[in-house]
Amino acid sequence: MKAVSLTIPDVVLIEPKVFGDGRGFFFESFNQAGFEKAVNRSVRFVQDNHSRSMRHVLRGLHYQIQQPQGKLVRVVQGEVFDVAVDLRKSSPTFGQWVGQVLSAENKHQLWIPEGFAHGFTVLSDTAEFLYKTTDYYAPAYERCIRWDDITLNITWPAGIQPVLSAKDAGGVSFARAEVFD
Repeated sequence: MKAVSLTIPDVVLIEPKVFGDGRGFFFESFNQAGFEKAVNRSVRFVQDNHSRSMRHVLRGLHYQIQQPQGKLVRVVQGEVFDVAVDLRKSSPTFGQWVGQVLSAENKHQLWIPEGFAHGFTVLSDTAEFLYKTTDYYAPAYERCIRWDDITLNITWPAGIQPVLSAKDAGGVSFARAEVFD
């Protein structure tokens, strides 16, 4: 596995070693020891989630203000543009974002640690998205920042007319968002 720290160094792109031939492919999608070495810390995952979304569905920007979740995300069918926003006030990258294309084809994974908002938009007809979390879903602590916040100024792929849930359409601005110390 190859691990690459992005412009926000705590967010890590993981590129598995894929073995393929005319029969198909094989890769190790998760290895605890290798993952912890890649992110340079001990991590305990407690929950796996799986979602399926149609083209242009945009989910996010979500986070939990208490019981924050670190997330290891990947796409097993289709393609998404995935975004992480640093909400740690004490961080030198506070308020900055990184984005990566994740797809079934490239098999890349993204580690988004606790203290970040997360979102993605679907670039293919459909996409199936898997993620491991470091804490349990806690709806009472869930928060949402607007995907199109002018302060964050996320460069989403051109030509997307996002399909949003009511919760995501009602997200708050970054200026009004609860953040981490």
